[in-house]
Amino acid sequence: MKVPPSIIQHGIRQRLEEREEFLSPYAAKSHWSRGRQRDEEPCPMRTEFQRDRDRIIHCKAFRRLKHKTQVFIAPLGDHYVTRLTHTLEVSQIARSIARALNLNEDLAEAIALGHDLGHTPFGHVGEEVLNNLYPGGFSHNEQSLRVVEVLEKDGQGLNLTWEVRDGILKHTKTGADILGAEWGSVDTIEGQVCKLADIIAYINHDIGDAVRAGIISVDDLPHQAVALLGRSHSQRINTLVSDVINSSWAATGAGDEPPRIGMSPETREAANTLRHFLFERVYNIARDEAEQAREVVRLLYRHLIEHDEALPTEYKLRDESVARRVVDYIAGMTDNYAQGMAEEIITSGA
Repeated sequence: MKVPPSIIQHGIRQRLEEREEFLSPYAAKSHWSRGRQRDEEPCPMRTEFQRDRDRIIHCKAFRRLKHKTQVFIAPLGDHYVTRLTHTLEVSQIARSIARALNLNEDLAEAIALGHDLGHTPFGHVGEEVLNNLYPGGFSHNEQSLRVVEVLEKDGQGLNLTWEVRDGILKHTKTGADILGAEWGSVDTIEGQVCKLADIIAYINHDIGDAVRAGIISVDDLPHQAVALLGRSHSQRINTLVSDVINSSWAATGAGDEPPRIGMSPETREAANTLRHFLFERVYNIARDEAEQAREVVRLLYRHLIEHDEALPTEYKLRDESVARRVVDYIAGMTDNYAQGMAEEIITSGA
């Protein structure tokens, strides 16, 4: 795209980069980025991290998140969380924390918006099935990285900065306790922010969805955790975000303590209590009731392995195993598309 000479003369990007010099000494600075996989001319209007954010928002995988399950598969109601609304909530929380700690808000936003691009249809149920079927194993964080490095733009990828790719890859926590021994590390402090923002977002919106679905009531929540964090969604979000900011103040550069994004012990314990409650009372039940979704993914995998000619052209052209291409195709599907394709296969008797 041709840029008017006047835009270049205004030095917009340079002024934005100069503002970053007033951020915390621990914040990532866009002009000191470790760079992209392929060198590109800088944008005259945006920093490198702002450019990454825009590329993620405009990519196809991001749009498909609106029709992908968060926890409940095909819920009857307009107010249940989808993978897209979850992503937007993570972004909002990450930006709030980053702004308060004087970190790079653009980097936090880009990581948050890209962290779930590789999630399968039917949420973690689909992820588990593909992990069991595909010989190379499957995890949504690795697939999210694959989306931005390989799959988008007809195999060119989005060519994002190293810092954003690192945050996307390392955002996941498996079943580890919050900030526990198996929590894992992210190489930027903004990536650490996003990792906690993801937890804060899903603990709270998944409680709301479970109440909406009639699986639990607010009175079922662990009383000590509710007493500390709050009874309502907004109270819990405010308590958790405020605690992260207060516990992570060294990240601003104040004092001599090493920077670390964390929580106070009592708040972390309460958050872990709620998370364990959700696994026992919500996630496990939701997964037990999702056998139909599992069978859809199994059917698609078996069918496409045997009939790889049915893969779209962009998947057939890559020099990779059939199984790898099939997994990429299925992981990119929305819930409705996967269900529709499975019904077509059954109807045709293929």
